[in-house]
Amino acid sequence: MQVDTFEITTKVVFGQDALDYIKNFQDEKVFIVTDPFMVKSGMINKITAYLGSNQYEIFSDIVPDPPMELVVKGVEAVTEFKPNCMIALGGGSAIDAAKAIMDFSRKIGRLEAMKFIAIPTTSGTGSEVTSFAVITDKEKGIKYPLVSNSLLPDVAILEPELVKSVPSSIVADTGMDVLTHALEAYVSTNATDFSDALAEKSVELVFEYLKRSYESADDIEAKEKMHNASCLAGLAFNLASLGINHAIAHNIGGKLHVPHGRTNALLLPYVIEFNADIEGYTPSHYTKAAKKYAYLAKLIGLEGANTRSSVRNLINEIIKLQKEMKMPTTLRECKISAEDLNKSREDIIKGALEDACLITNPRKATHGDILEILHKID
Repeated sequence: MQVDTFEITTKVVFGQDALDYIKNFQDEKVFIVTDPFMVKSGMINKITAYLGSNQYEIFSDIVPDPPMELVVKGVEAVTEFKPNCMIALGGGSAIDAAKAIMDFSRKIGRLEAMKFIAIPTTSGTGSEVTSFAVITDKEKGIKYPLVSNSLLPDVAILEPELVKSVPSSIVADTGMDVLTHALEAYVSTNATDFSDALAEKSVELVFEYLKRSYESADDIEAKEKMHNASCLAGLAFNLASLGINHAIAHNIGGKLHVPHGRTNALLLPYVIEFNADIEGYTPSHYTKAAKKYAYLAKLIGLEGANTRSSVRNLINEIIKLQKEMKMPTTLRECKISAEDLNKSREDIIKGALEDACLITNPRKATHGDILEILHKID
């Protein structure tokens, strides 16, 4: 019999005024990893204001899909400054880059005791509580996932005030990323009772609060709940891993540069359909994934007459949410030309078949299966 473990390594500080946690710092040398917008917009001041007399240095070179060269530059800056604390401030790219910088710096610069704090400014990746990071090889157009418990932050600070200024289109993209994380973790072959509990709560929060968060920048309750949903989904997939949705999305992102959350949203209805694997109108047998999707539909008040109709209700609700948030439903609507897609299609499929996320997908996928899913979004 297999023995599993459940452990949450990262301390999570959440709710309004969560940033007060930084006030506890005394005699720290703090290295802050962030992007140029956080400096330009003054968002960084919300962090430095709490640092008082603590010495700090800001590394604000982070770009979307951070390349390896940037990580090397960051490691050089850290080993020169020799901090005893690193703060990552930003979205998934900033936190992913900081994880890689932190991990290499601890090893190369002998800074093993350096604390690592992640402060997300979008509600999407859940990167603040996961042992994953994605670094890009720009030349090859390949995203490399790094997976190690040494990448886990010591502390995650979920401050809803920091996500109030996020544009509504980004709220939509990142919110659908949360939903994809939760749904993929939920039907993963590595799912457990513990990861399921985290995923279920995340899904409930998304359907209750994402549209509200999209519609109003000042709805602080919705912002806080979506921040929590993102973190819960991160904890879920850190335990259970992901699936075919992310396997394909990683490669579309690497080749065609469509934002990650948006790509996940395009794929999600068709991935649920594929994983549920329901044949005909009155099947005598349902897959485990189909039953789990149906249970989620019931959880959010969309139970149908049977498993098949419950799964369809869940898919339709996701499509409805996408439409209400004015999200694109095809790659063409994301301004990807047929020519570019045709040129990249085989590489996307090959990359998806080799992606580590595919291992825990509930249904085995072939070249033809992925091609069929891609045709539905082109």
